[in-house]
Amino acid sequence: SGKTEVYLEAAAEALRRDPKAQILIMLPEIALTLPFLKRVRERFGAEPAAWHSELTQAARRRVWRRVNEGQARIVVGARSALFLPYRNLRLVIVDEEHEAAYKQEDGVIYHARDMAVAYGARHNFPVVLASATPSLETVVNVDQGRYGLARLGSRFGPASMPKVGLVDLRHDAPEQNAWLSPPLVDAVNHRLSSGEQSLLFINRRGYAPLTICRKCGHRMKSPHSDTWLVEHRFENRLVCHHTGFSMPKPSACPACNAVGALAACGPGVERVAEEAAKRWPNARRAVLSSDMINSAGSIRAVLDAMEAGDIDILVATQIVAKGHHFPNLTFVGVVDADMSLAGGDLRAAERTYQLLSQVAGRAGRASLPGEALLQTYRPEADVLRALQSGDRDAFLAAEAAGREEMGFPPFGRLAAIKLSSEDEQALKEVAAAHRERLIAADGVSVFGPAPAPIYRLRGRARMRFLVKTRREINIQAFVKAWLARIRTPARVRRVVDIDPYSFL
Repeated sequence: SGKTEVYLEAAAEALRRDPKAQILIMLPEIALTLPFLKRVRERFGAEPAAWHSELTQAARRRVWRRVNEGQARIVVGARSALFLPYRNLRLVIVDEEHEAAYKQEDGVIYHARDMAVAYGARHNFPVVLASATPSLETVVNVDQGRYGLARLGSRFGPASMPKVGLVDLRHDAPEQNAWLSPPLVDAVNHRLSSGEQSLLFINRRGYAPLTICRKCGHRMKSPHSDTWLVEHRFENRLVCHHTGFSMPKPSACPACNAVGALAACGPGVERVAEEAAKRWPNARRAVLSSDMINSAGSIRAVLDAMEAGDIDILVATQIVAKGHHFPNLTFVGVVDADMSLAGGDLRAAERTYQLLSQVAGRAGRASLPGEALLQTYRPEADVLRALQSGDRDAFLAAEAAGREEMGFPPFGRLAAIKLSSEDEQALKEVAAAHRERLIAADGVSVFGPAPAPIYRLRGRARMRFLVKTRREINIQAFVKAWLARIRTPARVRRVVDIDPYSFL
């Protein structure tokens, strides 16, 4: 799209106006940092300061000091880079502003994009929100005149947008014990014969999301949590992606002792990679997943090999969805386009559109035309039809109309009140007390208490309230007044999340 060049020019202009200006460029993922640092270095002829979680303590101290002394003119970093001690911050750029990674869910809860906007308004400097698939909140702010808009109508250079097609798995089903449909297999075969690259995308880490005993039906569950253990076959372990618990995969069912009865259910990135190895044993293949490659440098090595054309088939999770340029990649196959549409997330369709649009957009970024095929059991879903037609604006307009009708963000406000305790009885009593002491107010609805979708996590039972208000109501003031009426014992933890992004 060329948006990176646009905002780098904005950074250059800020430095021309004030040679002592400091500029922050925020990225949602560490994997994007290294290539971006190189691009900034080449563009400005100076080393930018990098800030992310993989820095050593010594490196953090150096960056902190350079920023505080005004020596670091350009900072490239993750969300926490917003809190560095800038001397003369004159521009903030939030790349991929729609990404949920900008929301800090633990400890001090905040959304770095919204904090950046507030920071700029308070200190009178511009904030650029960049995205090929902007969030509905940002789109509505543009429509209502709060934000300005610079629209790029075409891709940078000669590239055109990829053609997107849907594979109805009810009619084009994969072979038994396989996950790739005949149209996907044919598309990869065509690229291999043409010397072009393919990406097989599935946004699920591990080998399979569920391990079940074929004899007694026992499901392998994380201890102290209501979550399934995910098989990681390359390491022969079962892992909880919510708590980090890990154990060797047992040879027998722990419930009935049946040997060899534990079966993997559903596909993960490792299982798709296994199928690719069986189908195309002579192709140059690679797998890219955050828990298989555990450092930014290792991730970069795979991405560099892909960019250089040294990989024929890349099987990957969302780590590959954004910010990467693979000139010879002409086909993207999405193994499960329905995955993120399930559940009670009000942004499910929007997030699906953003993710799959960005994944499909990896294809055809140079002179060769690109194609993406999305495997689905729901080809009639509005979001998938919008991806096929490429009509982003119509999809966002329909999403906005539905949210406005229901009073959901960005047309209303939400707050989550999350209670948890190791003492289940104490939790229920405190939740009941919250309900009993609820304040009645016009334009305010309070739902709950209800068990969290993952009721037990790390040994703590969890319950939730959801507060919904009209946009003009001060939701923080309402929540503060309500919670002030309830004394919460030390054994019950209470967390308030304004504008929640996670509903688990």
